[in-house]
Amino acid sequence: MATMMTTWKARVYVTLKPGVLDPQGRAVENALKVLGFAEVGDVRVGKYIEVGLEAPDREAALARVAEMGRRLFANPVIEQFRYDVTEAGAGAAGAGVAGATGATGATGGATGDS
Repeated sequence: MATMMTTWKARVYVTLKPGVLDPQGRAVENALKVLGFAEVGDVRVGKYIEVGLEAPDREAALARVAEMGRRLFANPVIEQFRYDVTEAGAGAAGAGVAGATGATGATGGATGDS
């Protein structure tokens, strides 16, 4: 019998690791200040990626997204990433929260955190 596949939506957030210089973030910070937003500081710029995928369960979807992040989305020398996976059509209610409608992960070093 064939395994039932579910459609999942992954949201991946890629950011520079702490301590890595962010010239683009600095440029955005300076531009905001010129525009009158004097209260801003420590602006960092990253990437946001959405991926639809088929997997038999949430754990399999999380594993595949983690592999995508390690192999393509983030440069492990200077970037870190985190992600959440929700069942497609479930809406964003569970995004970013481990629970009934979503699950999150982060990757980096040997512990799974970056």
